[in-house]
Amino acid sequence: MTRLKFGLPGRRTALSAAAASLLLIGLAGAQIAFSRLNLAGRDVQSIQLYGAEYASQSNLSGLLSITQDSGVVRVTGLGHTLLLPLDEDQQRATTSFNTVQLDTRRVQGRTATLVNGNLYLPLDTLASGLGAQYEQGRFTLTAPKLVSVSSRAGRDTDRVVLDLSRDVPVTDEQRGDRVVLTLKGIQGDARRYTTRGAFVPSAEVARSGSDLTVTLPLPASSGYRVFKVVRGSGVRVVVDAGPGVASSAPEVLSRINSPLIVLDPAVVPGVSSDVTLEVARQAAQLLTEKGWQVRVTRDSGAGLNREEVLTLARQSDVYLALDLGRLPGARRSGVTVYEQTGRASSQLINALRGGSSAPYSTLVVAGAGSTRRLGELLRGELKGGGVTAGQQSISRVQSLGEAPQAALLLELGWANNAQDLATLGSAARQKILSVAVARSVATYLTARANNNANLSAPGGTQ
Repeated sequence: MTRLKFGLPGRRTALSAAAASLLLIGLAGAQIAFSRLNLAGRDVQSIQLYGAEYASQSNLSGLLSITQDSGVVRVTGLGHTLLLPLDEDQQRATTSFNTVQLDTRRVQGRTATLVNGNLYLPLDTLASGLGAQYEQGRFTLTAPKLVSVSSRAGRDTDRVVLDLSRDVPVTDEQRGDRVVLTLKGIQGDARRYTTRGAFVPSAEVARSGSDLTVTLPLPASSGYRVFKVVRGSGVRVVVDAGPGVASSAPEVLSRINSPLIVLDPAVVPGVSSDVTLEVARQAAQLLTEKGWQVRVTRDSGAGLNREEVLTLARQSDVYLALDLGRLPGARRSGVTVYEQTGRASSQLINALRGGSSAPYSTLVVAGAGSTRRLGELLRGELKGGGVTAGQQSISRVQSLGEAPQAALLLELGWANNAQDLATLGSAARQKILSVAVARSVATYLTARANNNANLSAPGGTQ
């Protein structure tokens, strides 16, 4: 691989305005020059390599995603995907006889190479693949604009097509009987479009800061889907809506299908057997084997810090803390299930539990009844294993208050009770506790997924 060598000409000569901006570097049989490039409005450095202009990965990374794998450079961005072979022979890379892939087209063009170990990409090839305008020293992107809105009526679905000059981030959201699309950072006229469709009779385009929103009515019992089609001259955003599209719920419903279970075993100093961790491990294994998503906040070596535990608690659908009772001089024993009482530290949780209505809010923040039902299931499973568990309330455990869904503290016994410690040290006792945790959590979440509120009788691990 040819290495760059720095040096200045021995004398100054009259140069053209363009050449004066270049720092020329002589190489055997070739010439590399540093120059300035206006890259989509940013002034960056480029190089002239064997007569072709190249930009470095570091300068392009603010505009595109660039990765390397097995000698191929993948460039993604602006709705396009480009595949460029990585040729370390600089002179060969700069010829136009290489084969590159621009989206689904395979064409001949310059390809990627290395200069002093750094990745450089040809600007003319990038412009061709991204639909940009390029001339030496200037790489210009088409301003993002909503060019047109068209529609097509169908038998059981209507289609609305948004033509964009280039790709921008697009989000969609169902708000009651409407679908709202947000086109980020795009220009366009705010106006109402009328269609001939029976299911989507209109589209309302409005300005929202630097974004555009497109609002479509969504009839009852209808679904919708949104997808993009990349074209040579831009990107199309296509919306199909009507009873012919399967009804889909907002993204928050994914929590029903993929809930997060967090088991948080406390570290109990002065106790030889780490029983809280062992019960959490066994319960997690039982749940994981059945396909549930489980996080245990620590292992025998190290654990998450306090803020990391709280973050997991906030994301959980079931949060279960495991601990041993520790109160100097207390003469207590046995297993106790604690439920959190009082106000949570989160204003959102308090507001939604206080009765504020919001679509699908129960999937984000459950009422106190969910914790109560999980507690009943857990005590029922323990009783089935021959363990009678007490029930108490508690208000001083921060992680319980941060958890938006069902959250319990399971006290496995008392650290200063010799009989409790001896019992907890047995494999049989640990199995009873872990099976009870796994079965109760699985039953609770399965019933929630089935939209079944009758959880009075414990069921099996799903």
